[in-house]
Amino acid sequence: MTLHVEVVVADRQLWAGDAGMVIAKTLDGDIGLLVGHPPVLGILAEGSVVRILDPAGDTSAATVAAAGGEITAAVSGGFLSISDDRVSILAVEAQLGAEVDKSVARSDLESALTEAGSPSPAEEPTEARYARAQLRAAGEQA
Repeated sequence: MTLHVEVVVADRQLWAGDAGMVIAKTLDGDIGLLVGHPPVLGILAEGSVVRILDPAGDTSAATVAAAGGEITAAVSGGFLSISDDRVSILAVEAQLGAEVDKSVARSDLESALTEAGSPSPAEEPTEARYARAQLRAAGEQA
């Protein structure tokens, strides 16, 4: 058995398919979702990465091949829910790791930090957190 996973932003579905496990960071901490998980509704942490492990189903995206059996998505914030082995990731803003333009993300991060006056990590603006998440989703340390 597998989980049916959907990653959705306001204007479109970013990815959908089946997976063995989903790992996400919520305001209450990290959560790992497997088949049979009880229903949960959580708020995604701002600037975090959602990991979809052992993806199957909609493999038309080059993301599965590029990620070696794992899909990552940077999220700017939003919600996560699971019920009846269906996982919904409803994000304010999101991008699949394989689709991230690393140079643009680095530039966005630098601009956001410069504009904010080099704040501490706890005080970083949303734009900086999301740019960091994009870089992590693309496989870079940020």
